Amino acid sequence: MKSATLRSSSKVIEIITFVLLVIVVIVSIGLGSVKIPFGELLSTLLGNSTGQYDTIMWDIRIPRVLLALFIGANLAISGAMLQAVMNNPLADPGLTGVSSGAAVAALFILLVMPGLSSMLPIAAIGGGAIASAMVYLLSWNKRGITPIRVILSGVAVNAIFGGFIGLMSILYSDKLPGALQWLNGSLSGKGMGDALTIVPYSAVGWIAAFFCIRKANTLRLGEQVAVNLGESMTKVRILLSLVAVYLAAVSVSVVGLIGFIGLVVPHMARIFVGSNYSRLIPMSLMLGAIVLVVADTAGRTLFAPLDIPAGIIMAIAGGPYFLYLMRKGEV
Repeated sequence: MKSATLRSSSKVIEIITFVLLVIVVIVSIGLGSVKIPFGELLSTLLGNSTGQYDTIMWDIRIPRVLLALFIGANLAISGAMLQAVMNNPLADPGLTGVSSGAAVAALFILLVMPGLSSMLPIAAIGGGAIASAMVYLLSWNKRGITPIRVILSGVAVNAIFGGFIGLMSILYSDKLPGALQWLNGSLSGKGMGDALTIVPYSAVGWIAAFFCIRKANTLRLGEQVAVNLGESMTKVRILLSLVAVYLAAVSVSVVGLIGFIGLVVPHMARIFVGSNYSRLIPMSLMLGAIVLVVADTAGRTLFAPLDIPAGIIMAIAGGPYFLYLMRKGEV
C-alpha cells in the first residue's frame, strides 16, 4: 500500500514538473531585451502571427530555449549517472573533470583545426572519456571509491585540463575572442541549426540512459547485490560512464562549459522522487531543462541589453549550493 502511494505521488510530481517545464519554456521565449506580449507570443506559436515578432521568436528565442532545454537535460542525466558510477552524490561532469576534458578537446579543434569543426562532438567525447578514466583511476583504492577521493581527483584533473585551456588561450590569443563566450557557457548567437544539431545526439543519449536504469539501480544497491544478480560491477560502471561522458561531451561541444547542473539537479530530483533511477532519470531530465532555461533567461533578461552567459549564472548559483551540501555532510 505504501509503495503504491509513493508511486502515485511520484507520478503527480512528474506531471507537475512537466507542466512547469512547458510554462517556463513559453515564458522564456517571451522574455529578453525585447519583451514579447503574451498574446502575440501565443498567437505566433499557434500559427496566427502578426509578423511583428517572427524573426525574434523563430530565429533567436525558440532555438536558444530549445538548446537550453536539451543541454540542461543532458547535463542533469550525466550527473545522475556519474553519481551512480562513483558512489558519490556530489559527482557531476564539471567537478569530476569530464567537462574540462571535453572542453580541451573541443577547444583544440576550434582554435587549431577549425576546418574540422564537424568533428567537435567526437573530439569532445574523446576528451571527456580520458578525463573520466583519469578521475576513476585516481579515486580507486583497495577499499573502493570514496566521495572525498572523487572530489580531490576531480580537482586535480580539472587543474590539469584547465592548464591546457590556459596554454591554448595564450598560444592562440588572436583566435580567442570567438571562443571566449564558448568557454563561459554562452547560448548567445546560437540558431536553429545548433538546436537541431543537439537533438539527435541527445535522443541517443536519453535512450541509452533509460536502458541503463536497471543497471544504475544495481550499483545503488551495492556490490554484493550486483554479484547476486549476475552483474559485473566493472562493466556496469564502464557502460554508465560512457553514457554520462557522451551526454556531457556533446553538450560541451555545442555551448561550452556549464557547471553545477549535474550536481544540483539530481540532488533536487532525489528530494522529490527518491533514489530509484526509474524515477530519478525522468525527473532529472525535466528539472535539468527547467534549471538551464531559467538560468539562460535570467542572464539575458536581468542585465539587458547585456547577455550574461548561462555558465556564469550557474556558477554564481551552483557554487553556494555545493558549499551548502558540504556543510550538510553530503561529502
